[in-house]
Amino acid sequence: MANNYFQFKQFRIEQAACAMKVSTDACVLGAVVDISHAKRILDIGTGTGLLALMAAQRNPGAQIEAIEIDLAAAAQAAANAAACSWSHRLHIRALSLSAYAATQPDSFDHILCNPPFFRHSLRSPDDRRTTARHAAEDTLSFGELAGFAAAHLTPAGRLTVLLPPAEMQEFVRTAHQAGLYSITQLVLRHRAGSKPLRCITAFGLTPQPMQQTELTMRAAADDSLYSAEFSALLQPFYLAL
Repeated sequence: MANNYFQFKQFRIEQAACAMKVSTDACVLGAVVDISHAKRILDIGTGTGLLALMAAQRNPGAQIEAIEIDLAAAAQAAANAAACSWSHRLHIRALSLSAYAATQPDSFDHILCNPPFFRHSLRSPDDRRTTARHAAEDTLSFGELAGFAAAHLTPAGRLTVLLPPAEMQEFVRTAHQAGLYSITQLVLRHRAGSKPLRCITAFGLTPQPMQQTELTMRAAADDSLYSAEFSALLQPFYLAL
């Protein structure tokens, strides 16, 4: 069973009320995404608030909004935000994306999302876990996410999304139809030579050649150890690094 909390170096994520707990791939997304010049950041489907808090730690000048459709998760994310050192820059709202869009928010320099992605697998009997993990008619769709980002990014803004490889291919097609173009893609592997686990892709409003890189999470010689590149990336966050 997952722990009810995850202690980072500069903040703590309580997660007992959240269907989806802190995951390694989400931590990589929060650590690697380029938000260095962003003044306004939106985290869609924030869950525990992890990505929003990581963004607040990494960018001291950014105002960060986060939305979450699950009321219990939104309340826990808000509590996590209130307990951290950057609470004055974090705004958690218990809203669906469509309800949030209806508030006519200002444009964002960066939008982050780890969306529901199991599109063809058996849905969980836990409705909250299904909402968090499975794309369906009653959850956040790829088209809704891409359309919102295309309409609410600043001209040089970015949307960065975390998905498994097959689902990322589908999202790239959907994003292109909405007027978003893939700019960078980081492929996550457990170890060198293993199959890709996740893709982290950044999209913008202007077409350009996509730059692809890779990150292996475990050392080739010892699977129990993090790779040097993973350790360097997560060192500002993980207590053990």
